[in-house]
Amino acid sequence: MAAPHAQILPFRYLFGPGPGNAYPEVMAALSYPVIGHLDPAFIDRLDRVSDGLRKVWGTENARTWPVSATGSGGMEAAFVNFVEPGDPVVVAVNGLFGQRMCEVARRCGAEVVRVDHVWGQPVDPERVLSAHPNPKIIAAVHAETSTGVRSDIAALGASKGDALLLVDAVTSIGGLELRADAWGIDIGYAGTQKCLGVPPGLAPFTVSERAFERRAKDPRSWYFDIGLLGGYVGAAEGHSRTYHHTAPVTMIAGLEAGLDRILAEGLSAVWARHEAAGAALREGLTHMGLELFAAEGHRLPSLTTVKVPEGVFSARVRQILLEQFSIEIGSGVGEFASTVWRIGLMGPNASPASVTLVLGALDEAIAAAR
Repeated sequence: MAAPHAQILPFRYLFGPGPGNAYPEVMAALSYPVIGHLDPAFIDRLDRVSDGLRKVWGTENARTWPVSATGSGGMEAAFVNFVEPGDPVVVAVNGLFGQRMCEVARRCGAEVVRVDHVWGQPVDPERVLSAHPNPKIIAAVHAETSTGVRSDIAALGASKGDALLLVDAVTSIGGLELRADAWGIDIGYAGTQKCLGVPPGLAPFTVSERAFERRAKDPRSWYFDIGLLGGYVGAAEGHSRTYHHTAPVTMIAGLEAGLDRILAEGLSAVWARHEAAGAALREGLTHMGLELFAAEGHRLPSLTTVKVPEGVFSARVRQILLEQFSIEIGSGVGEFASTVWRIGLMGPNASPASVTLVLGALDEAIAAAR
């Protein structure tokens, strides 16, 4: 009998807010031999990954690489490298992750100017841009995971003035249109575990030259110091690298496979596939008589938020889905924890088969939970 720690876990259809299921090519790459983090073969892989990330970010930034951390680590790196005590930082808040931006900026000593919006609504660019006459940073979430809302980042970038535009693209990268250079994004962070179809553990990161020149001189984090990291990844070239940390070589192999998979399909085709899956899911949910949560016209294709019907116990439906169908969906966040479900169709799950499966299972689970 296998020891408990060797027990094989059940397969799950990960239709929640993340992580999602990984592309098969990614899971195969995770079985590659482990090599050293300064091995020339690994350095070549790291360079290829950084180049692939430039493509999915839509940037030419030399400093584009996978930070060895989750998306939350990417958020930390984004603020700690550019915020010094007293810096005015405007943060658009229309969900949980805007709130977290405020907290991270506060801990860096920023003068945080918080611009609150109703959850479920997109960011209002005019309100955000007029919140402070001369901010060092304007920060916003492109695809708010807690509410399923997409905001107009290009509008913020077009009128940012001297400010640096800092963007959370965790739920958009690899699944939604994202054009860092064209939209004026100076600092961007994301995660691998959603539309990129890679397990959690890396934070795709990009920094413009304009932002790099205005970075904090002595960041409070040694680990996330992009000046030090730049000698190992990003702006560095060739095999002569400055040792900084032991990179997660196996995860980076998986990310390479995920990027190769996406780029082989074509970014525009991948974006269209996510849009089609999201539209089909929304149509099916409304046909079932359910009400969508996020504002019409601003709904994410990769993550759909839907209101829990009256008289239905939200947690019981999620339990039935997990136990009977091996399907995971997410609950809402904060005051909406028991009144909203979050259904993600990301990476390989952005498909007609996934739409059919989750709609059928959800219909049966709701009926059983009444």
